[in-house]
This record gives sequence, C-alpha cells and structure tokens, in this order.
Amino acid sequence: MAMFLQQLINGISLGSIYALIALGYTMVYGIVMLINFAHGDILMVGAYTGYFLLSILGVSPVSLAIAFLASFVVCGVLGVLIERFAYRPLRNAPRLNSLITAIAISLILQNGARVLPFVGPNPRQFPRPAVNTMVIGWISISNIQIIVIVLSAILMFILNYIINYTKRGKAMRAVSYDMQAASLMGISVNGTISFTFALGSILAAAGGILFACAYPQISPTMGTMPGLKAFVAAVLGGIGSVPGAMLGGFILGIAETLTKGFISSQYADAISFAILIIILSVKPTGILGKKIRVKV
Repeated sequence: MAMFLQQLINGISLGSIYALIALGYTMVYGIVMLINFAHGDILMVGAYTGYFLLSILGVSPVSLAIAFLASFVVCGVLGVLIERFAYRPLRNAPRLNSLITAIAISLILQNGARVLPFVGPNPRQFPRPAVNTMVIGWISISNIQIIVIVLSAILMFILNYIINYTKRGKAMRAVSYDMQAASLMGISVNGTISFTFALGSILAAAGGILFACAYPQISPTMGTMPGLKAFVAAVLGGIGSVPGAMLGGFILGIAETLTKGFISSQYADAISFAILIIILSVKPTGILGKKIRVKV
C-alpha cells in the first residue's frame, strides 16, 4: 500500500505535466482540426528560456517567477508566429498539408536549437530549486512535486475560467463550433485562432519548465517524448475536449509510474500506448469525446 500511494503521488505529478501539454493539443485541434506536432518543441523553447534566465539570476522564488513569465511571453509569441506564417496559409488546404507542415516546424525548431551557438546539441543541467522531501505517513513528497501539482492545478483553473467565463473564451467556443457562422456574427476568427495558439504555447512553456524541474536535464530534443505522451493523453481523454485532456494526462501519468513501480520501467511506454489502444477499441472518440455527425 505504501508503494502504491507513493507511485500515485508520483503519477499525479507527472500527469499534471502531461495534462498541461495535452491541453495545447486539444485546444488547437478543437479550433482548426490540426494536430500541432510542433507543440512538444515549444515546450523545449520554454525550458531553455527558463534555463538561461535562472542561470543568470540564480534560483529563487522571484527568479523562478520571472523565468515562468519570460517563457510565457517567448512561447506565446512563437506560437502566434507559427500559426500566422506556417498554418494560416494552409487553413483551407487538405489536412495532410498542415500535418506535414507541423512535422516540418518541429524539425526546424529541434535542429535550429542544435545549431545555435548558445544552445548546442549537448544536454544541459537545469538549475532547479533544492529538493526537500517531506514525509507524510507512508509517503514522501518533494517540494518539486508540490510546485508541479499546485502550479498545474492553478493554470488549469485559469484556463477553465478563460474558456467558460470570458468573452475571448466564448469566441473560442463559437469558432470551434462553426467558424463561418462565428465570422458572420462579427467574431475575429484569425484573432481567436492566434489567441488559442498563444494560450496553448503558454501552457507548453509552463509544462517545459515544470518538466525540467522534475527531470533536470534539457536538450533540443527533450520535447519529443513528452509531446508524444501528451498527444496520447489528449486522444485518450477525447481530442478536442479540455476536461478529457486533463483526465487523459492524469491517467497516463499514473499508469506510467505504477508500471515503473510494480512491473518494470522498460514496459512503461508500451503499457501507456497499450492503454490508448484498449480505450480507443472500446470508445473510439476517447473517454470524454463526443461523436460528430458529418453530413454528406
């Protein structure tokens, strides 16, 4: 039982990161029906932004807050630029064109970071806060895990508030439901889509710094596997569903840590993808996904 509770805490911490990244996937897909495979590399940009600032300012609560804010700005602007110059010209093109473009943007970000002299291809140690562990009964929880869980919960709450209770969130829901009708009602479709990309990129930036704090080694390819796992989480919960992305992230994180704790770390990835296959075999739209009728 002690081992189970400990792995459950670890899984909630890891699942919080997956959920943050998965939210970016599911929001973009819900708006423009695009799988943004460059999303994991935006996570990498956020992690490197935090790395450079923390290396200069030192590790403290104030510098950590500054690193988060700076990574939000950098990744938010990057997301808007990618949408404006890479995806918007292909909005009315076949979906395969946008998918290939997303893969190309991912490769450009990875290899562009590798050739930059101040980044380079070699892994770097991320300057995270000192790890302090607190024992509560049978389980131990570190200050890093507390930061990850609490900050992820705050960001998810803010996102839920923006989507459901703000004018911009209502515009996002209208555009996702019917882009042409929303345009006729006076909603700026391009502005709403750019805002969605910025919001998703900000969540990826937060996920990047939190992932680097939990696993303090960064590299230009660090976003590949978390991005893929977050995509799996988004599909598992129901692509296009914000609560589904959160649920899928937590399920994937808990399943991964329980596998590492009770079976073997070598099977963690395989079991995570097996869960996706099983869920989609039973419910093809994901756990919280809805069936969509297409008129012909």
